[in-house]
Amino acid sequence: MEHIARFFFGVSGNVIALFLFLSPVYGLPFVSPNNILVTTINGAGSVIEAIYVVIFLIFAERRAKVRMLGLLSVVTAIFATVVLVSLLALHGKARTVFCGLAATVFSICMYASPLSIMRLVIKTKSVEYMPFLLSLSVFLCGTSWFIYGLLGLDPFIYIPNGCGSFLGLMQLILYAIYRKNKGPAAGAGKGEDADEADEVEDAKKAAAAVEMGEAKIKVDDDTAVVDEPAVVDKVAAQV
Repeated sequence: MEHIARFFFGVSGNVIALFLFLSPVYGLPFVSPNNILVTTINGAGSVIEAIYVVIFLIFAERRAKVRMLGLLSVVTAIFATVVLVSLLALHGKARTVFCGLAATVFSICMYASPLSIMRLVIKTKSVEYMPFLLSLSVFLCGTSWFIYGLLGLDPFIYIPNGCGSFLGLMQLILYAIYRKNKGPAAGAGKGEDADEADEVEDAKKAAAAVEMGEAKIKVDDDTAVVDEPAVVDKVAAQV
């Protein structure tokens, strides 16, 4: 289950990282002359995210690799479309609005990506999958750029980063609520310690193995099938 969850969040993170390639376009001098800082940080971020994607493509399984290459092709096509339209078809204010809207949409998608992790934290009552420093960085980054956008009266900056600041704050609140629960045994029950939780988990796994016909023991270097009713009774007694 943990492997599946990590794979899911890894793929979703890479997909959102691909969309970030569009972010620097809005800050380019010929699009928005007074936002060079937007270009520098998002340009650097795009390079780093591109490295992450390349590493993912190198080490991922074949199925995930094919899927990611397909997504990469789609995002590259979107990026090329935005660039060509902004350069050839739009000028002045229209170009700024077009690129700003695109950057806003994808920035909000980026900040919204931890919503699935926040849901997991609420469900498991554990912050195991939500590191504190990452949540703090999201909040500080969103807040800084939110203030920057407000001072420059730029809605394409303060709207998405305002959303990011709010979501970062929500993550910090969740961390404060569930900060004492950082392991898989967090939801085992108030009256159970970690050892008891492990025993219960082992018993459940054994019962599941019996139901699937996979419970086996080794006798005299040979493998023999366990008597399923006996194992079930033993597991029930342990639980």
